[in-house]
Amino acid sequence: MTQVDQFESVFRAASKPVFHPAAVALERILVVTDLPPSEAQAFGARVEGFLRHAASVESATFDTLAGVEARSTGALLQVVEDAAPSLVCAYRNLYSDGWKWPHSLGEALDLLTQTTEAPVLVLPNPKEGSVAEHALHNVNQVMAVTDHLAGDDRLVNWAVAMTQEGGTLTLSHVEDEHVFERYIDVIGKISSIDTDEARERIRAQLLKEPGDYIDSVRTELGKANAPLTVKSEIRMGNQLSDYRSLVKDHEVDMLVLNTRDDEQLAMHGLAYPIAVEIRDIPLLML
Repeated sequence: MTQVDQFESVFRAASKPVFHPAAVALERILVVTDLPPSEAQAFGARVEGFLRHAASVESATFDTLAGVEARSTGALLQVVEDAAPSLVCAYRNLYSDGWKWPHSLGEALDLLTQTTEAPVLVLPNPKEGSVAEHALHNVNQVMAVTDHLAGDDRLVNWAVAMTQEGGTLTLSHVEDEHVFERYIDVIGKISSIDTDEARERIRAQLLKEPGDYIDSVRTELGKANAPLTVKSEIRMGNQLSDYRSLVKDHEVDMLVLNTRDDEQLAMHGLAYPIAVEIRDIPLLML
């Protein structure tokens, strides 16, 4: 390695993404159901009672859509577009009996999460009856999940906005160990590279970067006197199973994750399998 290469590596290592806090404006929240009016209003009131615990939701107005107001996915999308809400709340398998088979979000949620401008809070289907004991009471435990946390300010700002005063925000980052081992296997076939050293250094750097970013989140939120605790969960492993375990261990009240990918129509990366498998708590899909 030349001295120029060494200097460039040191320079890049010193360059770290820093968190930039920004307020999230929640003015109008739309709760969408396929229930008859009386049941829809009861469900909407439960969702409102749950979300009012978040400081950012205190001044928001809530509207609830009953099933008779939009009987098809197309009609629903039009209603949501016309309402222009800050946040849409809807349960999985809306307008469908697919909740009987826990293998999808359903057509309506697939389209809502990918086509609406507003984030979508995906709730457990009330007909399914699979709500975690601690869920839908408050937002005392919020977790943001991603496989590329460093620099993801929007994800963190939304997670902060949804965490109640005095609550805990856990920022989690799981590196895919299978992908890591694949690249180490390739490196092992290049004689000029010390494989053991590469394994150690690459692993350390992969886990260091999200750790540095989380440190900057703590620093910036501390400067703003944000009334919450920030915890970190950084590891290398099986992403889906590790996120399932983290949600269970922390008794998470809301999971926050990215769903849109500018390079494709389908849902972003790991978001869909997480959304399909973690069914008993609300998921905020950005």
